Amino acid sequence: MRKQDFYFYLPDENIAQTPSLKRDCSKLLTLNKRTGEIKHLKFYDVLDFLQPNDCLVLNNSKVFPARIYGINEKTHAKLEFLLLNEEEDCWNVLARPAKRARVGETFNFSNSLKGRIVKAFEGGRRSIKFFYSGDFFEILNNIGEVPLPPYIKKKLNDFNRYQTVYGKELGSCAAPTAGLHFTNNLLEKIKQKGVLVAFVTLHVGLGTFLPVKEENIEDHKMHSEQYFLSEEEAKNIEKAKFLGGKIYCVGTTSCRTLETVFLKHKKICKDSGKTDIFIYPGFKFNVMDGLITNFHLPKSTLLMLVSAFAGKDLILNAYKEAVEKNYRFFSFGDAMFIF
Repeated sequence: MRKQDFYFYLPDENIAQTPSLKRDCSKLLTLNKRTGEIKHLKFYDVLDFLQPNDCLVLNNSKVFPARIYGINEKTHAKLEFLLLNEEEDCWNVLARPAKRARVGETFNFSNSLKGRIVKAFEGGRRSIKFFYSGDFFEILNNIGEVPLPPYIKKKLNDFNRYQTVYGKELGSCAAPTAGLHFTNNLLEKIKQKGVLVAFVTLHVGLGTFLPVKEENIEDHKMHSEQYFLSEEEAKNIEKAKFLGGKIYCVGTTSCRTLETVFLKHKKICKDSGKTDIFIYPGFKFNVMDGLITNFHLPKSTLLMLVSAFAGKDLILNAYKEAVEKNYRFFSFGDAMFIF
């Protein structure tokens, strides 16, 4: 399969620059992947599709202020660093401009935080060892910025709108955006209906948003991302399966977590680790029965995942209709429910 096979035309005006006024009042396009039927609803209507003993699986990772600026001790040049994930007492980061972040150089970020570049990788990636006093994330809260995607040009006044209402585990450099549509009130109604709610954690990093450069998509290598699934949450998912309920993943990150765990253990169980799973057409889904997700970038790994689940032609047809009906795309955009 070629990367170009997953292209669709998207006018700039369809790219959402701000969140919807109310989280659960965004548009919802539903797609029955068996019949191809499309409906146009509001997100709060998702409640009508969920039945007792179904399980809604959400990613509770929380965005941290991952963009920081450092001053080179020798050259005094100011560089931007986007923190991706921690690995072996160092952090993988994206440096900009990367050519000024050389191995061995030290950067000052604040009076209580400095870092030394220990490894350099292609694509602007660096490994940096931080030295600090106090709590690392507390320091980031004081000096860092929540990194919005580059296609969002407007300033966001309330950064809570770039967090899910159930976000708990700090570690993502970008929001698991499918969950942004849920309110506490809607989640409570879902639970009252007898739907089980389970949480996984996958810290969003390069694996989720790095573009595909290779023309043959099978040559694309996903970067690994950290995930966690507790015993209690795994039991809820298994309980729903046992009772004949459907497993509905909120977001591609929840999907990738569950499918990773199943491929590793041949069942859903307590697990943690790193996943670089790349899901594209031809993949056999073992856990997920339905997916709630946003509308994704052309030629992205996320679009390839939803195409694997519903079929490329059905997805591209639904996207074409969404463009025609002025749906809002990407992080602050509208939602899609594939079942």
